[in-house]
Amino acid sequence: MSQRKHPRTPVRAGGRTRAKPAGSKATAPGPAIRLLLVDDHPVVREGLRSCLAMHPRLQIVGEAASGEEALSLAAKRKPDLVLMDINLPGISGLEATAQLRVVAPAARVLILSVHDRREYVSQVTHCGARGYVLKDASPAELVRAIEAVHRGEAFFSPQVAAKMLGGLTPADTAQLSERELDVLAAIATGAQSKEIARRFKLSFASVRTYRERLRRKLDLHSVAAFTRYAVARGLIPPSAASRRADGA
Repeated sequence: MSQRKHPRTPVRAGGRTRAKPAGSKATAPGPAIRLLLVDDHPVVREGLRSCLAMHPRLQIVGEAASGEEALSLAAKRKPDLVLMDINLPGISGLEATAQLRVVAPAARVLILSVHDRREYVSQVTHCGARGYVLKDASPAELVRAIEAVHRGEAFFSPQVAAKMLGGLTPADTAQLSERELDVLAAIATGAQSKEIARRFKLSFASVRTYRERLRRKLDLHSVAAFTRYAVARGLIPPSAASRRADGA
């Protein structure tokens, strides 16, 4: 009996026709990341638009020149991510970032700024931004930051991360026991008290005590604050940061 051959689908590669094995599947691109650009300088927005247009997964759904305009557009266009400058006419980018939690709670914010001063860096995380990239970053770094923040991770340019680490005092590290550090890292990655108790063989009451002790010692009062602290201190990598870090 003659054997029947499986049909092969010809595909074009490098100017030659090559057979594609039966049953193989093409990799479908992921869904587009919808971006809102916010900067009061038209030349900056134009440069960003040209740079980001080269990446098929990035879709610019709007541009704003002020904080107020950013809030209005975010409410209408529902972007996945807002690329936000700090110095804007009217309300600042930091104020707009905080208000975005109300008008577009699903949108994540990545700050893009020329400033790397410590006071800006500390304010950015408190207002709800998930990352901070300097305007002299390479296009590749900017795209990595956008993709990381879209995944729910934190992303900070190296200079910004250094400012964050420089803001920690020796007391931050010296006053915590090994078990407190374990519980802190678990909280930062989104673990619930029952899970923490099971993981470290503690009673539920003991976990609650550790939580309260950490809140008091470090003056941290939300999961987001625990996550930022743990990432900046190197207790967890940015990729392990809880996607629930924007909640309390």
